[in-house]
Amino acid sequence: MKLAQSRVLVTGAGSGLGAQTARHFAGQGAKVVLLDHDIDKARQVADEIGGQAVQANVSDEAAVGRALDEASAHLGGAPRVIVNCAGVGFAARIVGREGKLSFDTFEKTLKVNLFGTFNVMSHAARRLLDEDPTETGERGVIINTASVAFEDGQLGQAAYSASKGGIAAMCLPAAREFAQHGIRVMAIAPGLFRTPMMEGLPEEVSAKITANIPFPPRLGEPDEFARLAEHIVSNPFLNGTTIRLDGAVRLPPR
Repeated sequence: MKLAQSRVLVTGAGSGLGAQTARHFAGQGAKVVLLDHDIDKARQVADEIGGQAVQANVSDEAAVGRALDEASAHLGGAPRVIVNCAGVGFAARIVGREGKLSFDTFEKTLKVNLFGTFNVMSHAARRLLDEDPTETGERGVIINTASVAFEDGQLGQAAYSASKGGIAAMCLPAAREFAQHGIRVMAIAPGLFRTPMMEGLPEEVSAKITANIPFPPRLGEPDEFARLAEHIVSNPFLNGTTIRLDGAVRLPPR
């Protein structure tokens, strides 16, 4: 599928991986709508790249439906390429100090990361079913964001790892379901990337984290995520799998 002139929706596009993916895709000639809970941040990036911003909490099914309708109106049709980057990274032990449980953290994390991804994928796919296939037989591509934590989650990441593991696990069955309609589903599991979450860490903590990355021995750049997403769009044989993008890192227990 060609990215130039494609109709694109990126969630979590107000910052981090989503913002850079929106920038990169727009630079390749795509028409981009940026969805974020923080509409001001989304509008800032949209103004920068000549895109449009829409607001929604991805865990709210009705709000996502309205946002997809708005995005389709802006683009002149349903988005053909959907990149789900919206997510949260709360950390909490299952049983914390003084026996405090963390069900609230678990619930919120799964609602945003897993349910939110499923919400957007569902609404986007339903609209793609009504689109005509391209000359290659494709109707669209959905790229979801997992994390290396789905395989090597650290202490305190039970909720985060579960949410990202769910995203990785539903990739193949979703791809199989939509294959007959020419819709591909992929997932990217990024490792340690230079995002606002990482940049907010103390320098000594960041240095310790970077030391665990074999090669290249540095944090990943958001543009490297965006370029992999671009390749997934353009390579029609990539379907139904999760790609680790991590510099060969394997996260230690803590």
